[in-house]
Amino acid sequence: ASPSTMTSADKKKEGRVLLPSNIVPIRYDLKLTPDLEAFAFAGECRIKLSTAADLGSDHREIIMHAKELCFASASYVLTDGDAGTSSVTADEIRVNTKSTTVTFCFPTALPANSTIYLTVKYTGFLNNQMAGFYRSSYTDIHGESKIMASTQFESLDARRAFPCWDEPARKAVFGVTLVVPRGLDAFSNMPESGCKTLEGGKLKELSFLDSPIMPTYLVAFVVGEFDHIQAQTEHGVLIKVYTPPGKSDAGKYALDCATKALDHFNDFFGVPYPLPKLDMVAIPEFAAGAMENWGLVTYREVDLLIDPLKASNSQKQRVCTVVTHELAHQWFGNLVTMAWWDDLWLNEGFASWAENWASDQIYPDMKMWDQFTTGHLSAALRLDALKSSHPIQVPIHHAEEVEEVFDAISYCKGGSVVRMIRAVIGMKAFQTGLGTYMKRHAYGNTETFDLWKAWEESSDMPIQEMMASWTEQMGFPLVRVVGETWKENEVTLELDQLWFLADGSKLAEEEAKKKWTIPILTCTQEGTQDDMVFMREKTAAVTIPLGSKDGWVKLNAGQEVPMRVLPTPTMISRLGEGIKSKLLPPCDRAGLLTDAYALVKAGHMKPETLIKLLANYKDEDEYIVWQGIADVLGGLDTIMSDDEEMSANFTKFAGGIVLNLAKKVGWESKRTDGHLTVLLRSTMISLLGSFCSDDADVSAEAKRRFEAFQDDHNDMQSLPSDMRSSVFKIILKNGGSSEYESVKAYFNEATDNAERKHVLASLGHAPDGKLKISTMEWTTSGAVKLQDFFYAMGSVGRSSKEGREISWAFFKTNFEKIKGMIGKGSPSLMDACIVSCAGAFCSNEKANDIEIFFKENPLPKSVRKINQLTESMRTNAAFLEMLKNSDLSKAEFWAAL
Repeated sequence: ASPSTMTSADKKKEGRVLLPSNIVPIRYDLKLTPDLEAFAFAGECRIKLSTAADLGSDHREIIMHAKELCFASASYVLTDGDAGTSSVTADEIRVNTKSTTVTFCFPTALPANSTIYLTVKYTGFLNNQMAGFYRSSYTDIHGESKIMASTQFESLDARRAFPCWDEPARKAVFGVTLVVPRGLDAFSNMPESGCKTLEGGKLKELSFLDSPIMPTYLVAFVVGEFDHIQAQTEHGVLIKVYTPPGKSDAGKYALDCATKALDHFNDFFGVPYPLPKLDMVAIPEFAAGAMENWGLVTYREVDLLIDPLKASNSQKQRVCTVVTHELAHQWFGNLVTMAWWDDLWLNEGFASWAENWASDQIYPDMKMWDQFTTGHLSAALRLDALKSSHPIQVPIHHAEEVEEVFDAISYCKGGSVVRMIRAVIGMKAFQTGLGTYMKRHAYGNTETFDLWKAWEESSDMPIQEMMASWTEQMGFPLVRVVGETWKENEVTLELDQLWFLADGSKLAEEEAKKKWTIPILTCTQEGTQDDMVFMREKTAAVTIPLGSKDGWVKLNAGQEVPMRVLPTPTMISRLGEGIKSKLLPPCDRAGLLTDAYALVKAGHMKPETLIKLLANYKDEDEYIVWQGIADVLGGLDTIMSDDEEMSANFTKFAGGIVLNLAKKVGWESKRTDGHLTVLLRSTMISLLGSFCSDDADVSAEAKRRFEAFQDDHNDMQSLPSDMRSSVFKIILKNGGSSEYESVKAYFNEATDNAERKHVLASLGHAPDGKLKISTMEWTTSGAVKLQDFFYAMGSVGRSSKEGREISWAFFKTNFEKIKGMIGKGSPSLMDACIVSCAGAFCSNEKANDIEIFFKENPLPKSVRKINQLTESMRTNAAFLEMLKNSDLSKAEFWAAL
């Protein structure tokens, strides 16, 4: 039905669990007094409320969200009518831990159609779960361990800090006051309005200006010791980066990215950044990468701080994209907020597009749009090819369910769909539509169709109808070339479309009917064709002009559409020329290969074709294409590792390709290296670690560099950060316990988290099973921060056939301990832990084992992730069987290459 005939808005709202709408918050005044020694805080919350006209004559209760709070009292005063200011005190306070609500019951009926002021006094805990108002530990400049406090409220944890209507559409104004020790810094979303020293001289009371109207999940406050640096944007906004004491130099790179990005977004949206300041703070313990709190963005340290001497290019790129992602949210999400969590993608999908756009404006040499194809797009297609995926617009009934959709669909597929719209309507209409959307809905809440409407107006195209197939249904299409007519100067291709599934399983009759509105973009050696055809039905035909009789053509030019394409053998053989001559652009060369890998896995293409296609890439030297090659080699390596003979043949083949690249790129960095060359060298050394660690030259070179590093950890010429993890890995794979202890010792000697991560990423690669077990024990001993411990588990789980057995056995044995460590925090940590320990298996038996284990030990918030994991595993198991039955299991096939 078209949106005009059925009230799709009503349908979307069915089954949502919301607080009653007859009492609405207008403003909160919060006063919090944290005690960093007792890990607790005292709170007083005064809320201005508006009651509905139809409240009912005997309505005596106010229901709010609250979690892990202890209530002392609640009372309200009336400000209109003749009641004067006598207060009414609640005679019962009911806490419901299951629904995370508190109900304040009053002795008499609440007045309808009135404004009342509710005051609640309570206490709470500064927990260590990186959620709500929580504590982190850090080491100060004297080497002493200290505690600081900060907040993480998205999605549902503002209720851990103050009683509230914790729903994105319940926007209100927030006035914040913090009472903190005099020697500490404290800040919130808005600038300070005043500071006074309290009696006794030990505490000070900081008050902050009123916030704009905003949702609870964006409120933030931070208390601790900080240094800072600051700069002003051209539009006059003051930006500060707060760093741990003694590390303000590490904030310079992010500050530079932020000042430029904020100006770019200001101009792009045509709506100025609405707050007087923007603070960015590095938090020592942080579950996600960063959080876009309005005016006070919080970050994991590695995603904000860049050591001016040591930082790798990949870390700089990461900081740039995280900063630009969070700043895009200041408009998309903060100024205009989704009405409910089912449209989370409006926040995350757009920010995922915008992080690449802004990074490309600031650092064009990073080629972020080319990297998008092997990054965001690949991640989206990997997950969305599973039956356990979900639509971009996913129905959310209980708000808790949203925790499961902060995933590659909301972020990466969301970003890919936004990128496709830009390709279809052009940048001008795209930008005009966004400006309209921002101005029309500023400080309000929206749903997906509001954005479609703005783009329909700017482009005169039926965006709603086109996009429904991409956001309202799960999955994406496979476009197959089912017929071809080649002439001297043109080719006609006949196409059909069907739902692409990773395992190629047969579609039921209903499933086979699924279709998408697909923009068909094509390129030849003459460049990308201007003509775009829309494939609305199950079949279509396109005619493409050719510059020569041997010309080639590629569908999905620029990989602009999130789909897979199955070309014919003729198309593939002609494209071989485009790959070798490099006239086929880098993202298309990469896309052709990653598509082929997925098509082989799903049974649409023979494995032999993929390996022969790979052989065309022997002179490849573009980083983006090598990202695609590395993905394919890594995938095949994991799957073939269950078959010793095939694995040995493949390792030799892959090693040959990689050593060829090593001859070109070399180990030694040059002054003339561009950003992508540095990343390419890093990929090359990582692949040498995977496929050639036993090569005499490779191990000798790694050993020489590691020894120089041992003499001086700051020797960035011998061992640049971009290659540290990989060199550590090669040293460990060829060594024993003394090498293991040397690498592990660096964890405590390193001065920042980015460096410590090199140890976590490599330690599990020591071949001795005892050392693998000791890595698992060490990572859960408390020696590694909760935000990072799963990295070391993953280094064991992905190290080898034995490694994955060890990590999964350890996870099962220590499940209660792990649950105790992270069970109350963000589900993303548990998900990462499960994937790290169990993610590399390729057998049905293991998939069964995992399912049985989680049936007996349920983790409701990780159900979706577990289902996706076991489905991928079964797909890989079927793929292994297919490879065993192909020529790839014969030595002569490999010898002929």
